[in-house]
Amino acid sequence: MSAPHRPEGVEWSLLPGGALLLDDALVVVAANHAMLDLAARPEPDVVGRPIGDLLSAGGRIMTQTHLLPMLRRTGRIDEVALDVVTPDGTRVPVMVSATRDGDVTPAVVRALVVGVSERRRYESDLLRATREAESARAAADALAVALQATLIPPAPPVVEHLDIAAGYRPAGDGNEVGGDFYDVFQTGGRSWVVVLGDVSGKGALAAAVTASVRHHVRALAMQHADPSEVLRHLDRTLADDPTDHFCTLALGRLDLLGDRWRLDVSLAGHPPPLLRRTDGSVVEVGEYGTPVGLLPRPEFGTVSLDLVDETVTFYTDGVTEAQGPSGMLGEDGLARLVAGAPHDARAITAAVVEGALAHQVGLASDDIAVLTLSPRLGRLPG
Repeated sequence: MSAPHRPEGVEWSLLPGGALLLDDALVVVAANHAMLDLAARPEPDVVGRPIGDLLSAGGRIMTQTHLLPMLRRTGRIDEVALDVVTPDGTRVPVMVSATRDGDVTPAVVRALVVGVSERRRYESDLLRATREAESARAAADALAVALQATLIPPAPPVVEHLDIAAGYRPAGDGNEVGGDFYDVFQTGGRSWVVVLGDVSGKGALAAAVTASVRHHVRALAMQHADPSEVLRHLDRTLADDPTDHFCTLALGRLDLLGDRWRLDVSLAGHPPPLLRRTDGSVVEVGEYGTPVGLLPRPEFGTVSLDLVDETVTFYTDGVTEAQGPSGMLGEDGLARLVAGAPHDARAITAAVVEGALAHQVGLASDDIAVLTLSPRLGRLPG
């Protein structure tokens, strides 16, 4: 029985990875220069020895119990992770692929041995960078959640002669921060502003833009009585923001005038609020405007009405665009929820939030924000 033929030629000697020619018992017959460099051994210390002598203890065991049987059964092994051990005990991680030619006598095994120290270092660096990114993302999400909590008050303020009820339900499991918000604040002795909005996008940046919008609305409402003027100035501010976010808003100013509340409403690309009368009829209030921070020439208008015993419900598009087995809830579905509830701010708000969730079988696909106003003028002093 003759020994396997020793490879010759420039291709063998200049292969970028370690190359071995072995007999059927996995004894090294020939090794190229790259293999000798990986093992840090001269050729006489490699050729003529079992390949297991070049490996760690675990590698020797694996060679006899797994690799040799597999080569004889299937004729090949692919990218098996092993450690070559140098004379000073250094472990060099390698990937070994081999084929067995059983059609010649004796059988020949050809193996490619590639050092993966750099690959493992890269994988370690990648894993560390991934963990750091995940940690930073978690911190940013926590900050965004905390920031959004300031934009969704736990309860609206108490306003004399006016009932205000609000409801908010985040999308999904509540971990993704959206841009929906509402606010109610006083601008004078008997003047209040109600705003409900939706900033484009999700996450920490959207929450930061939302906080900025809320801050500017509060400041501008102190300077301008007309809601459309507030939106016009807000648009200029948001258009200059480098984040490219835009925002839809429904903005209302309430003034108590003797025996009635005066409501001025301006819309910036936002669904109009719904006015419900005591007979259960429901109509939209306001004129559609353009979102703030989106178009070069925005258009805003103000609609005024008197409230005595009506209710007004503001909402975000997470309500009307609620998607269920029967399709979207839509404006008609929302109107039915408002009309079918008791004539009470809290009852209407609860009916809208619960109805939108039920339509989606309990899982909101988008944030839901609802705010309802209802005068209490019967308690005015005579």
